[in-house]
Amino acid sequence: MKKFTLYIVLAAGLLVSACGDFLEVEPETLASGDTYYRTPEQAYRALVGCYDGLQSVWASGVSLPVASEVLSDNTFGGTGATDGWGYQALDEFDRLRSPSDQNLFDQNWIAYYKAVYRCNVLIGKMDQIEWGTSANLRPQYESEARFLRAYLYFDMVRLWGNIPLLTEPSSDNLPQSPVDDVYRVIAEDLKYAVDNMPDVAYSAQPVAERGRITKWAAEALLGRVYLYYTGYYSKTDLVGVVTKAQALEYLEDCIANSGHALVDDFAKLWPASLTAYAGEDNIETVFAIKYTYTSNYSGDTDGNHWLVLLGIRDKFSFPYGNGWGGATVTKSLWDAYSTTDTRRTASIISVTDEAISVPTEGQREYTGYYGKKYIPLVDEEGKSIAVENGATDFMIGQFQDYVSIRYADVLLMAAELGSGNAQAYFDDVRERAYQDDFVSTPVTQPALMEERRLEFALEGIRYWDLLRQGIEVAANAIATTVTVQNGGVDTQKRIVGDNVRQTVGLQQIPYTQITLSNNVLKQNNGW
Repeated sequence: MKKFTLYIVLAAGLLVSACGDFLEVEPETLASGDTYYRTPEQAYRALVGCYDGLQSVWASGVSLPVASEVLSDNTFGGTGATDGWGYQALDEFDRLRSPSDQNLFDQNWIAYYKAVYRCNVLIGKMDQIEWGTSANLRPQYESEARFLRAYLYFDMVRLWGNIPLLTEPSSDNLPQSPVDDVYRVIAEDLKYAVDNMPDVAYSAQPVAERGRITKWAAEALLGRVYLYYTGYYSKTDLVGVVTKAQALEYLEDCIANSGHALVDDFAKLWPASLTAYAGEDNIETVFAIKYTYTSNYSGDTDGNHWLVLLGIRDKFSFPYGNGWGGATVTKSLWDAYSTTDTRRTASIISVTDEAISVPTEGQREYTGYYGKKYIPLVDEEGKSIAVENGATDFMIGQFQDYVSIRYADVLLMAAELGSGNAQAYFDDVRERAYQDDFVSTPVTQPALMEERRLEFALEGIRYWDLLRQGIEVAANAIATTVTVQNGGVDTQKRIVGDNVRQTVGLQQIPYTQITLSNNVLKQNNGW
């Protein structure tokens, strides 16, 4: 077969850089696999490289947390009035909105395969490592590497559908694999992690190791994968590897034994609450992608590079920092919340209600609403909190973690899968949201899906929840015709449901990668 060195990335070693907390190691290029993978210490450093691979997949290109909101009915593309139209092409599922943007996800494609490569190398070297008295570390390290590989592939298969599947290092020009083959690897990797990770409750986990993958994270991600796969593909089990009963059992185990719990006040989950912030790795965080402020322009990509996109365009207003005005929040999301739901003002900035004067001339698709959960922060003088902590600049030095899985999600997934405690789990999430105004309502499938929208708005979950209800549900929810402001001028914004149907929710495979593959890779419909 022809060699294809760009989309699967050949490398003699792993570039390891600091990711914060337990991942604080000096940048180092490791020696070749044959000579290096001998000791548990070397295996650990390679594992750090695997975490670093995941942390770097959104350093360039389009981040999945942002894309997942832009693709949904929660936000529009936004960005600057004179910027390119790539985010509108995404938002409207229409490549003709920006014909020159044929590689929106190219940097992400490359970074994902680099990260998968690191995981594959470490997993494949487990037998040659001399574990000695540290034999108990092998299943833990392998579980972490396999979780990371599963996480990466789950992102990729949802974005692009049929993708090349590599479970060992390779330079072959591989064709795209059937999605079931990819999901089988995901399911088997996560089951391995569930079966081999130690049962350490949140309170017993050393603070210095929070941020590492746990058994509970693997159980929760398996639940998420099960619900998406069986919903989107109309299946009854997860490729014959995980049944509905098993998926629920994993989630119930997480609820009963993980030690995770809901933070008492929803607003405390987010740094914008300032002094009330519950902090990173709080009791509700089941899994997060870690960031720190040490990114620079010399190759270290440890910061949250995508957060600046979500800042208010051309304006800071304590505690909210300025940014590129991407993913402007739709009025329909604001209106979906009851006035007694505390999550509305904890999730969304209403510039009118918060008396913020925004110069709309530089903003595209201005709606009067911005996200609050993920946004750069400034002090009362408008100085970047990231820069004050030592960041090179505010664009690449943001350090807010991406909380991928919260305990609230575990509760709602278990309720959706038919737990005998479904009503109690549903009520727990809603009671926190409504506090003194809480009134119990029956748990039903429609109620669960609406609750998930309100609970996880702007966290990168809504789009996938729509798709797993069926392409018709997704197309009908996303389609809209409303008035927004482009550069301060009222403009009609239209998203056509048939565009969503044509793509079946899948995104553009970068044309650069198709060309590099000599057209072995095939483009998705609609792109």
